[in-house]
Amino acid sequence: MRKRTVRTPVQTLIDVVVLVGALAVALVPLVAVYGGRTAVPAIAGGLVLGAGLAVLGAARRWSAITVVAGVVVVYFLAGGALAAPTTTVARVVPTAETLQVLARGLGTSWQEMLTLQPPVGSIGGVLIPAFVLALVGSAAAVGIALRVRSGAGAACAALVPVLVAVAVVVLGVRHPSLPPIATGVVLLVVLLPWAAWRAGTLRARRFVSLALIAAVGVGASVLAAPAVVGQTPRLVVRDEIVPPFDPRAYPSPLSAFREFVKQRKDTTLFTVAGLPAGARIRLATMDRYDGVVWNVAGDGTADSSGEFRRVGSTIPATDRGTRAKVSIDVEGLTGVWLPTVGEPTSIDVHDSDAADGLRFNEATEAAVLTGGVRKGLDYTMDVVVPREPTDAQIGGSLASDVTLPDDSGVPEEVGATAGDVARDAGTPVQVARSLTQFLNEKGYFSNGLTDAGQARSLSGHGADRMSSLLGGDQMIGDGEQYASAMALMARDVGLPARVVLGFEPSATQEDGKPLAVTGDDISAWVEIAFDGHGWVPFEPTPPREQTPQESEEPTPSDPQPQVVQPPPAAPDAVKPPDDDTEQPAPKAPPSADDSVPLWRTVALIGGAVAVPLFLLALPFLVIGVLKARRRRRRRRTRDTSQRMAGGWDEVLDAAVDLRQPVLAHATRTESARALGDAFTATSAKTAVGATVTQLARQADRATFAAKPPTAAEAKAYWADVDSAVKAMHGGVTRRRRLRALLSLSSLRGRHRPRPQAPSSARRGTRTRRSS
Repeated sequence: MRKRTVRTPVQTLIDVVVLVGALAVALVPLVAVYGGRTAVPAIAGGLVLGAGLAVLGAARRWSAITVVAGVVVVYFLAGGALAAPTTTVARVVPTAETLQVLARGLGTSWQEMLTLQPPVGSIGGVLIPAFVLALVGSAAAVGIALRVRSGAGAACAALVPVLVAVAVVVLGVRHPSLPPIATGVVLLVVLLPWAAWRAGTLRARRFVSLALIAAVGVGASVLAAPAVVGQTPRLVVRDEIVPPFDPRAYPSPLSAFREFVKQRKDTTLFTVAGLPAGARIRLATMDRYDGVVWNVAGDGTADSSGEFRRVGSTIPATDRGTRAKVSIDVEGLTGVWLPTVGEPTSIDVHDSDAADGLRFNEATEAAVLTGGVRKGLDYTMDVVVPREPTDAQIGGSLASDVTLPDDSGVPEEVGATAGDVARDAGTPVQVARSLTQFLNEKGYFSNGLTDAGQARSLSGHGADRMSSLLGGDQMIGDGEQYASAMALMARDVGLPARVVLGFEPSATQEDGKPLAVTGDDISAWVEIAFDGHGWVPFEPTPPREQTPQESEEPTPSDPQPQVVQPPPAAPDAVKPPDDDTEQPAPKAPPSADDSVPLWRTVALIGGAVAVPLFLLALPFLVIGVLKARRRRRRRRTRDTSQRMAGGWDEVLDAAVDLRQPVLAHATRTESARALGDAFTATSAKTAVGATVTQLARQADRATFAAKPPTAAEAKAYWADVDSAVKAMHGGVTRRRRLRALLSLSSLRGRHRPRPQAPSSARRGTRTRRSS
């Protein structure tokens, strides 16, 4: 019976510290996924409990099934406080709901975590994945290290932190707090030496090769991987499981501007309570213009567009501004767009079915309900309303370097007008203010309500409408046209701008009563990003009282009839103003322009796979090249005697790599006999013994003979060397042959004296020399 190796307390402590520390490093990226320190108790508690249970099981000689049962018991006893605190009493005492959440969460919490936008918080059982990875990972790693008898088997515990790190990458985000490269480097530097030490193969002379392998791995991670991947975004599993909400599948929110004005002017869309004074209500943020409409990008194609995703109990936001708790009750508002205020830090939709469809875009502060907004829906938001900086506070700040979707179909009048207006402006904020003042002062306001005595004004904000607005005799329009025009002009002069559709309530909230928001409160404004100040709003729409009828004065002499000329009509017949048909339905962007060529995708995937594999195989390729170079040098030396002696050295090196005995201070014949006896298989022993014995004699003859062998004899000798090496490889297992190919033993040199010839050969040599 094999004797069990007993680990000393110090060795056990080293095993536990290394493995638990490696698991902690692998789990660190999950902290940012959950937000704040929410996941710290679950991760730390799981590591301590799992490692403690494994140590106790090893000390008490528990069976594997007993340890597994202990892990299950610990999971349900401690899981309430660590993984599902919101279901417990005082965040400690488990309840029936806690046990139900823990049991169900083993299968469902993983998907729930992947479908929530980080930070996912601690609601329900979303902490279960972190707790399970820590608990099971530490119990498995420490248990393998302490319970497996063989050193090589115990060293396999180093694979557990690697597997946990892979799981964390799957559950992580596109830009984790601790990059996977850093995690991999730390695990490589810590676990590789420990595994070699645990397997009993760590030697002082192997530090160089171990350091070389670690350096190659680190170099591959830090240098080669970014060079291959480039700017290609990292694949995120949560994107594949639940794709982000695509706003391009819905009409442009700005296109509905006139609908609010004409058909819902007096309709209460929703009521709001807790709205800070002067705060705007955002409905949608649009940053893509295609010559027909402004629409919401929100598909991740630009950093500033963001993506609409599920969110947890908290949403990260800035601390600068006024904090408030806003409640909204929906009445007549429809569609998918959910009104928000400032920067929400949490959104609580009271209807659980509707809450499943909540998607939020952190980059644009906009929200949607995929199931649609309906009457009776109510929700509350914790918000931060940022302070709007003045022009003096912005001062000389530069425009922010943000990436916006490319514009298309912009009319020439936009660039010409923007250049004339901003010609004398200095700083970026002065340019933005000059554009705002130009539209405020030179434009006229009209919603196109001719029945109410307003001037005729076409709806829409396509290229034709922008051309007629900026290139006509008079600028007449409302928030839809002026916000679109200013955003396009701002982009033309290099300012990052976007259009926001929302509400600016004309009434004020009194005595805490909810404030009714109607269609007449609809508004559109422009936001421009400045360094250090974020997105700053600008109001380009002229005052409502600034109309063509009130602004025009009759001339004192020789008056001419004044007729307000409408903008040029579109090629198709213009329908009555009640029908907003100036702009056609939005067209989906052509996929051919945005798609990545197939060959490039194949090349990127192939490079991403091939380069790491090549770098991993590089040490072994180097070994093969060194052995091939040594063999070539021996076989092509000019001296035929040395060429045949090099062939015998090739046989001995093959034996060393196969871990066969090579006798020191022995003649070639004695070494050949030892090699022949080392092979246990009968056929291999006969083949190897006969071949190597003949090779030893021929090498002695070539070394000590009066005449050197001919080139033909040396060539035939090397053919016999190849046969002998092949026979030696055939006499061992496949595993040993593979290890021989990768072995460094023969490259480190064999400390053996120069082989001596038999006594008869030595006497013949002395006779020839004396004569």
